Amino acid sequence: MKKLTSLFSNSRTFQSVLILLIVLCASTSLYLMDKSVTSFLLLLCSFLLLYYTTFSNWIKWGVGALIAFAVIPVAASGGPSQQVYMEVAVMAGIYIAMALGLNIVVGFAGLLDLGFVAFFALGAYVYGIFASPQAQALFQNSSIFPLGGESFWLFIIIGALVAALFGIILGVPVLRVKGDYLAIVTLGFGEIIRIVFNNLDKPVNITNGALGISGIPQPKLFGFTFTQSSHIYFVVLIVLGFVIYAVRRFEDSKLGRSWKAIREDEIASQAMGIPLVKTKLWAFALGASFSGMMGVLFAAKNQFVDPTSFTLLESITILVMVILGGMGSVPGVILGAAIISILNLQILTEITLFLTQNLHVPEVFSPAKMQRLLFGLVLVGIAIYRPQGLIPAKNKTYKIADLKAKLTQKKGKSKETTTSI
Repeated sequence: MKKLTSLFSNSRTFQSVLILLIVLCASTSLYLMDKSVTSFLLLLCSFLLLYYTTFSNWIKWGVGALIAFAVIPVAASGGPSQQVYMEVAVMAGIYIAMALGLNIVVGFAGLLDLGFVAFFALGAYVYGIFASPQAQALFQNSSIFPLGGESFWLFIIIGALVAALFGIILGVPVLRVKGDYLAIVTLGFGEIIRIVFNNLDKPVNITNGALGISGIPQPKLFGFTFTQSSHIYFVVLIVLGFVIYAVRRFEDSKLGRSWKAIREDEIASQAMGIPLVKTKLWAFALGASFSGMMGVLFAAKNQFVDPTSFTLLESITILVMVILGGMGSVPGVILGAAIISILNLQILTEITLFLTQNLHVPEVFSPAKMQRLLFGLVLVGIAIYRPQGLIPAKNKTYKIADLKAKLTQKKGKSKETTTSI
């Protein structure tokens, strides 16, 4: 095993051949077979393998985009289970984006947030209220509402802005508390948002209460309606790509370093001139905006939203994804969110079907019924064996010699400019 690991880490040829074989074998079997969960999971594992290769980031992004945009959709289109695979991929993408948003708050800034699903609900309800027949009942004399599926693209931005605004509204009063008290306050905020949406059907019916909002239009672009999961899959990929790029840029920026400094020591960071309130508010706003974007996408995909989709369990699930992958680690959070979402949406379901149909295990003891127990065991195992997560966060390192060389080069350029003037 050590020799194989050493060969993989030292030989780019071996890396290329191994990834090519996995992608070819998994995609071929997925295309030819009616249903092959193993092949689908193996194809997704190629992204993890690609991450550990020694190729440049441009090559990794290029190959990853090729697999995501071309290989997976084509391979999944061969059998009758195409929409099942695409549904899992779409939901995994939504959860990955939300986990990355929560990672800004919890992983980068060190602020424990247990009400993160509230921003997800805000995005979903903003699109649902104005784009569904509910708007016609709310604005009876208006010919503008309800809006069509063409407005989805605008509501992606509106959902992000509304969620960011509520993130700031939440952040201003609660930033005076820390630790467990902050967690309790954010938990209360998440429950307040859910209860408000659940009861906002009187005296004016805005959210239709516990019955939820139905008839939400699917995304439409140039006359084409994104009706199936295989269509919405590409929308999720584009939005997720933007989220990953934004989070990576924030991580290496001055703001990202300020978040990490506050996480490590607030007093020291404040002594160095970092504005605590402003920096923390940026964390709340940006993390919430990504969740709001995904809420709009979730509402458009399901064509229905109701308060039961935004419970405390959802917030805890997203937090588990961040902890499992590694707080503050972008690739780790992506891996943790993918594992938890796929485990919840497909693996547990397939194991339950196998046990009930072949071994006649009572449904009470099915793994799908033990979701919370399994999540708890995962957290305990991670806390004992991998306390920093599956892929721990790594701070960007700089060589002193390179920094001195850059500084000398800048001084040389400034002298040349002064001489020319």
